[in-house]
Amino acid sequence: MQPRVTYYTIPPPASLAAFVRMFWVYEIERGDEPYIYRSMADGCAEMVFHYHNTFDEVTDTGTIKQGHAMLQAQSQTYRRFVTYGSFGIFGVYLYPFALPHLFRVSAAAASNHMPDLQTLLGKEGRLLEEQMMTAPCNQARVAILSTFLESKLKNAPLPPAIYAIHHVIHAKELMPVNDMAYHFNLSTRQLERKFNELAGFSPKMYTRIMRFQSALKQYDRNADRSLTDIAYDCGYYDQSHFIRDFKSFSGYHPGIYFKGNAEGKEYLDV
Repeated sequence: MQPRVTYYTIPPPASLAAFVRMFWVYEIERGDEPYIYRSMADGCAEMVFHYHNTFDEVTDTGTIKQGHAMLQAQSQTYRRFVTYGSFGIFGVYLYPFALPHLFRVSAAAASNHMPDLQTLLGKEGRLLEEQMMTAPCNQARVAILSTFLESKLKNAPLPPAIYAIHHVIHAKELMPVNDMAYHFNLSTRQLERKFNELAGFSPKMYTRIMRFQSALKQYDRNADRSLTDIAYDCGYYDQSHFIRDFKSFSGYHPGIYFKGNAEGKEYLDV
């Protein structure tokens, strides 16, 4: 019997749109066999709440038990996780500059890390986890988490580099670093420093990660497109450059991913 898969996103309230890209829910009803999920390099961060079942991280030396609530910061690496049976996850997808602005956490220090919420936020994190775990439904989780994040908003103006980061995340065509600095009225050195401070990576690395993310979004199980076409559509110079970055950021040759053979990809087909 095929597992029942539920995946959907929820837009944030207008008050949080500068820092929250979306809320999301991922549920699978299935048997007790192992389920492997692979997270890949991403320029944005996520707060994740496992309200039904938990995952353990799979490493080269064994598994590491994970808790119910954590932050998965922006990353240039991939991770693998395993669980058994059905599960339910609620997440909030954050722009990386939400970490320093809302939580006073250095984006650079957080990059490639996955702390639990109590480690990240202390008593506040523990109380938030309890509220999210005991909430009666996902709409209630949206309300709880929105209220929590709104309480963290500050009246301070956003620095210009935030708009440069936002551009890299959303633009279809990415600018060279020097052009980006000029466009956002920053020196190249200022742009480099602010990207590390607010996005956790240099502009060059961050652009590579987001180009990879744009490639992931090209997935369509019914499409018959060559890797060269996908590479050029996403701004890669050639197919070999595309393959090299894809393998570095996902652990896969892109041919495996685009044939629908990636681990934990069920939500892509919903």
